[in-house]
Amino acid sequence: MPATAGAIRKLRADRRKAAVNLKVKTAYKTAVAAARRKATEKNLKAAFSKLDRAVGAKVITKNKAARLKSRLASRVK
Repeated sequence: MPATAGAIRKLRADRRKAAVNLKVKTAYKTAVAAARRKATEKNLKAAFSKLDRAVGAKVITKNKAARLKSRLASRVK
């Protein structure tokens, strides 16, 4: 357990941020999985949007998002 007051506050903040990050991560993973199963334009657009949001929230890196988007786009061609 954290000993100082600042460490206690940091633990609370980290738990809140982890919950938010988990929601973002789950959202992009389900969108990417749906786009892999059925590569329609609607699914691709949703997956790209979720990936961009994950990058904005700093859950994944810009390069990982670009790699996933490229691989999804190549499935449509």
